[in-house]
Amino acid sequence: MTTEDVLNNYKKIAVLGFSQNPVRPSNHITIYLQKVGYTVYGVNPGLAGREVDGIKCYGSLSEIKDEVDIVNVFRNARYLPEIIDEVLSLPYKPKVIWTQLEVVNADAKARAIAAGIDYVEDKCIYVEHKLNPNVKK
Repeated sequence: MTTEDVLNNYKKIAVLGFSQNPVRPSNHITIYLQKVGYTVYGVNPGLAGREVDGIKCYGSLSEIKDEVDIVNVFRNARYLPEIIDEVLSLPYKPKVIWTQLEVVNADAKARAIAAGIDYVEDKCIYVEHKLNPNVKK
């Protein structure tokens, strides 16, 4: 599945590592995604139960009541194994795990793919959305 397919077909995105700091990419990219029509959920234990810039925040993926389509990871790659553990423990399978630039872990990727979850690695979701003319805006 191409990044274009992912962005055109899936609309509910959990952003792991969402920040309330407006200079952090996880903040302004999440806000951008919401403004262009995606349903977004911020995941950050320090912001759980709050709403930041119109983004409802949760302490973990399992706290989100909706089934998310995309798990977008703004965390250090060393956390990917435990992120995959959490994803695989959900009562449903997200369609895609998307890791931001330089968030790479071959073992985590292999586990997700083996579980039937598509995986986009080392790509900025904002850049892929903004610059691809074939992605619905």
